Amino acid sequence: MPQSREIADNDLALARRAADGDAESRSEVTRLIDPIVQARTAQFCKRFCRENRFRYVCTLADPWGSAPGDAPLCEWGNASYAWMLDDLSRPQRLQRFAARDGAGLRDYLYSIANSLPFYERWKNWRFGRRVHVPTYIAEMEPLAGRVFLALRSGDSAPLIAQQVGCAEAKIDDLSQRIIIELTRRGRLHLLDPPRAESLADGPRDDDNGAQDRDIPVYDPAPEDVEDRAALRAAWQQLTAVEQFVVEAMLIEERDASDVLKALVQLDIRIADDVAPQATDRQQLYYFRRKTVAKLARLMER
Repeated sequence: MPQSREIADNDLALARRAADGDAESRSEVTRLIDPIVQARTAQFCKRFCRENRFRYVCTLADPWGSAPGDAPLCEWGNASYAWMLDDLSRPQRLQRFAARDGAGLRDYLYSIANSLPFYERWKNWRFGRRVHVPTYIAEMEPLAGRVFLALRSGDSAPLIAQQVGCAEAKIDDLSQRIIIELTRRGRLHLLDPPRAESLADGPRDDDNGAQDRDIPVYDPAPEDVEDRAALRAAWQQLTAVEQFVVEAMLIEERDASDVLKALVQLDIRIADDVAPQATDRQQLYYFRRKTVAKLARLMER
């Protein structure tokens, strides 16, 4: 929200002093953005916590989970807080603050912390990887690359629509087109990337030249690793159509009518004696049950 010119000028001077390394000014900036960083850390940590909350004691301001009292600290919360604080208060960021239209420093940093690029940078740091958007997806339309990345992260259609400032109906349609294109090319697995679960294999540089630090995180039990390996091996033995139906109906929880429309667009039969246009919901549910049973058999081998 725009402030008085005097307050905006004071914020501008504060940002310049902090960017120049003045310790008192940097402390004041930290106090200014602490509530922002606390809130975003809690949101992101809980979104990607998974089993950590059952294995480690949460370090968020409002702890989350039910780990034993003698469990080690998770530290993802502290590390995320440190990353966000560094990203928002680094000199280059503060130097770009211009107090345009009377905007204050807090408003400037708040808008950055709630932007999609900030979210993507955090995920790159959190999971230690860079995500490549396939050219054939990026060329579909301007929003396709951002929607692809959001789908890959497991974000829901309403959340994606909010992030990119677009109608949810359009996001649903674009998501469906992306899934169809990936299915056609046999690349549907790109929406289900492996999750990095440990940083113990050494530091990595992020976009800003900072390095990750060794942080205790959840290490899956051996039997869990074996189950995941068996699932991946079995999944690769399914046909592209079988993968699409299971992915769309069980993972994405899409309505059967949407899946039926996609099969018509792809001109693909799930039953040899039934045309795509004539396939009904009952036949689709039967195909899904049969595919799930097949996946279970393949995992037992």
